Amino acid sequence: MRLWTIHPRYLDARGLVALWREALLAKEVLEGKTRGYTNHPQLERFRKAERPIDAINQYLAVIYEEALKRGYRFDRSKIDMNFTPQKISVKRGQIGFEIGHLLKKLKKRDRLKYDDIMEDVFYEAHPLFKLVKGEVEDWEKTGS
Repeated sequence: MRLWTIHPRYLDARGLVALWREALLAKEVLEGKTRGYTNHPQLERFRKAERPIDAINQYLAVIYEEALKRGYRFDRSKIDMNFTPQKISVKRGQIGFEIGHLLKKLKKRDRLKYDDIMEDVFYEAHPLFKLVKGEVEDWEKTGS
């Protein structure tokens, strides 16, 4: 499960569809509707949110909006749009880590998207997240 901190606009088609599916699974986990993935580290930040279910619905709403911009037809009914907006703090280093991770994937599977985002100097976080000082998040599996 990868619940990206970066804005979904940086993802290629394959990545955006995968994010939608994984965020829907995360919503089911947070709602207690599944037994699997209950201890997944990517869910920590949502669980620590003031209102975890609102946070995952807000997260999904941004993915949905990105999908609409691209002409995709994701099912809006899977999101409770009556969420109360909030912010979850995430360390700035997480963005750098994720962009590096994404670029490795895109270099292999979508060279146009890779070239497009390589031109960016500043990478935006998903609007749910507020960036704070710090390195990569403790819950991230960096492989080191």
